[in-house]
Amino acid sequence: MEKENKSVWSQEKEVREDISEAIEENASEIEESIKETADEIQEAAEAVEENVSEMEEVVEETVSEVKEEVISEVQNMKKNDQAVALVGKAKNIVKESEKQLEACKLLLSDDLKEYEEAKKALNEGGLNACEALLSESGYIDESEETIEEDGVVFEAKEDLAPIVLQDVSSGKFTGFIMALIGGAVTLGGMIYVATEKLGVTLDLSKVPAAEAIKPVFGYYGTLVGMNENANIGMALVAVVTLLVMWIIYAIRVSTKGSKNLHFATQQLEEAEAYTAHKSNCKEEMDKVDVHIHNAISTLKTYQVLFNEQKGKLQRILHIEGTKEALSEYHEKSILEMRETQGLINSVRSFMATPMSEEGKLSGKSTLFLHSAKSKMQKVIDRLY
Repeated sequence: MEKENKSVWSQEKEVREDISEAIEENASEIEESIKETADEIQEAAEAVEENVSEMEEVVEETVSEVKEEVISEVQNMKKNDQAVALVGKAKNIVKESEKQLEACKLLLSDDLKEYEEAKKALNEGGLNACEALLSESGYIDESEETIEEDGVVFEAKEDLAPIVLQDVSSGKFTGFIMALIGGAVTLGGMIYVATEKLGVTLDLSKVPAAEAIKPVFGYYGTLVGMNENANIGMALVAVVTLLVMWIIYAIRVSTKGSKNLHFATQQLEEAEAYTAHKSNCKEEMDKVDVHIHNAISTLKTYQVLFNEQKGKLQRILHIEGTKEALSEYHEKSILEMRETQGLINSVRSFMATPMSEEGKLSGKSTLFLHSAKSKMQKVIDRLY
């Protein structure tokens, strides 16, 4: 009985030892498996971290590029807007200047009509009659100068050609066309490179089949780690093509915006110079306008004086009759004749002188008007 118990105990001990050994062996295997799994997880985590860092760099670069492009576009749009505003300003100041000048010309035209009416009234209201009465009386003008009236009273000088202001274009349309051309060249170039690398020749006489195109785009798929994935390659080609198109478009708009701003600034400077010249013309016309009003007032006063002198000459001829010699007239009558002839010479000299010289108020006309007014004032002072 005791032997049986010892045998059972020894068997049980052996079983326990076998179990312990099995457990120890499995435990080591499990531990090694766990270590291997942990190493793999760590490697995967490191790979993920590297991918994440690479993606972050790509995203940052992309955001930076997009930001720069947006800022550049905004700046260019501002340049285009500034250029458009400058052209509009130039047009406005030229339009306003020409509008004022036309209004001044219209006013001057009305003044000249009034001046011609005053001359006509003067001739018909006493001047012609006085000349006829002096001739009838036998009075001979001692002045040797023959006064001939010039038909041109005032003539504006147009020494500056009208300015033509041009609008500016944003360059978007031409940029779009250039981008399309650049995109087509880029796409064709990428397809050509792929066919050269693959040793494939595409038949361009007809539309290539999808089976012929797939390897071409698949080549670009292999460049990003995708095994001849035509869809990925096609997407990459599309992105590159669109990027090239955008760069061409942005450069075109940027360059055009800078050129537009420079061109608009030049036009504004030319418009300012043009309006400054027109402003000088307007100032000269304003001077002529004042001169004409003074002349009209003077002619009206002369008309009154000639009416009075006409009556005196008529009285002289009626009472004294026509004499053979001037000395036969009464001394006071001779003085009246001389004074009348002096008034005639003074006003005729003024009316025979054009009011403008090279688009400006004539200094000679100003001098003759002053002389006519001085002569007129002397007669008036003698009467009062």
